[in-house]
Amino acid sequence: MPLAKSIRDNLQFLLAETGSHLALLKEYLTLPSASIPSRLLDRQGYVENLRLSIHNHCLRQMASSNQQDADHQLLRAVEGIATHLERVAELSREAVMQTVHLQNRAILKVKDYLHMIDQVSNALEMIEPALTAKDTRQALKIGKVEQRLDNAYQKQLKRSSRLLKKEKRPSDRITLIMLAHKIEQMGNALLRISEAIISVSMGQHFNTDRYHAFAASITELKAVNDVGKVQVEAIAETKSGSAINAVTTGRRGSGYDGIFKDGRKRKLKEEKQQVNDWHDIFPGLAPKILAYQKQGDSAALLIEHLAGQTIEQILLDGSDKLLQDGLNHLTKTLTRVWLETRTKKPVSAGYMKQLAKRMEDVYAIHPEFRQPASQIGSTRLPSFDQLLERMQQFEPDIKVPFSVYIHGDFNVDNIIFDPDEKRINFIDLHRSRYMDYLQDVSVFMVSNYRLQVFDPRVRQRIMELCRAFYRFARAFARKTGDETFEIRLAMGLIRSFATSTRFILDKSLSRRMFFRATYLMERLLEFESKPKRRFQVPIKEIFIG
Repeated sequence: MPLAKSIRDNLQFLLAETGSHLALLKEYLTLPSASIPSRLLDRQGYVENLRLSIHNHCLRQMASSNQQDADHQLLRAVEGIATHLERVAELSREAVMQTVHLQNRAILKVKDYLHMIDQVSNALEMIEPALTAKDTRQALKIGKVEQRLDNAYQKQLKRSSRLLKKEKRPSDRITLIMLAHKIEQMGNALLRISEAIISVSMGQHFNTDRYHAFAASITELKAVNDVGKVQVEAIAETKSGSAINAVTTGRRGSGYDGIFKDGRKRKLKEEKQQVNDWHDIFPGLAPKILAYQKQGDSAALLIEHLAGQTIEQILLDGSDKLLQDGLNHLTKTLTRVWLETRTKKPVSAGYMKQLAKRMEDVYAIHPEFRQPASQIGSTRLPSFDQLLERMQQFEPDIKVPFSVYIHGDFNVDNIIFDPDEKRINFIDLHRSRYMDYLQDVSVFMVSNYRLQVFDPRVRQRIMELCRAFYRFARAFARKTGDETFEIRLAMGLIRSFATSTRFILDKSLSRRMFFRATYLMERLLEFESKPKRRFQVPIKEIFIG
């Protein structure tokens, strides 16, 4: 999409005016003139008007109904570039006003500051051609100015700080430090401009660290000869903050060549380790890690792209036969995993402890759930927190017979079924560990229920899938002598129903889920006083509607 002429023209005017601000700053440092500060202040309104005009025209063009995502990315980038150019101009004015206070100009080493300003001016000249060509290499050159300016500032700071103690008039040394700092801050604006241009080239937001991690990772794909020709498509964002993108090389009919995932280093390092563990424990279930890159607190993974559809996609759009095939292969796969990884050492999931930790997050989204205890006639109704406190006392007495290696985040969108290969795969594995298998069972069932789809036919499929999965898990429990299956499943469902509401703004759905958690707690605590009666999860009542 070509930019509108009004945007192009005003951007060129803004670039020229920002360059003029820098030229006046250089002139003032070289040969101060009393007219320069007032000339710069007089031009402040012109810079603001150019930036506002660019923003307004971009907004109008974005509002056009025929715009694509890539067009929006370009327009957002231009808005950002305009904002940061205005910041460079503002810093130029502030640098001049800072220098006005300098009384002993003999201590000003002009060449050092002019060199810094020249680097900013050179970067400005690269902006328009880099944006027009979507040139990532040129954008990276613009961004590198930030580090060079920071290095120059650190030298100035070190030198001025050393001489500060010897000066009779320390205020002048402080002025020089502030002057260098103003110019150094221009580098931050240039870095943001660099990242805006990179984002245009990539079709979505990329900061410099993320791009370097992507470029380093993508070399592991055999089909890639030029990173600039790789196409990136955002496909998901996890609740832990990671971004997930499909990577394609543009070969006809090739589909996705890999999945690029980046986010917090701790999360992705955990996922890399868990994937490797899965390969050791149960080969073929997890995707292959093609590359792992880390940068500071961030990291990136390039993961093998797996053919097939998620169970969620099949549930919502697939045929009844495909859904049944997917369920059959899923239950067979889980049975093998649970049997082959089962250990005699039990590990308690601590469902109620997990729930207690997340309740403040739940109340932050749904403050109406925090209700005091009440009474109807002679019947006392405890609050949710009171029920939870009693459940925390109840849970330690429940014995866990064994542990297995679980997925840890067993949502319907983390399970892939390939009908051609008749194969199940797991993704997003950073929470995998040895644990009570009912944590995965309860998460799977609630992740189905919480899907915000209200078509009656689809809701019926969801309910049938939940009940079928319960029957499968119950049969496994009977074969393995798991006598506390129903109680632990109820606690897992309580945890998942209640905690999932923090991701759901729909008041009707979140209320239904919270009421189900409350109802299950009441039923379990009622069972506590009637030990002779065997507890059973009221699946039919819970998974309806």
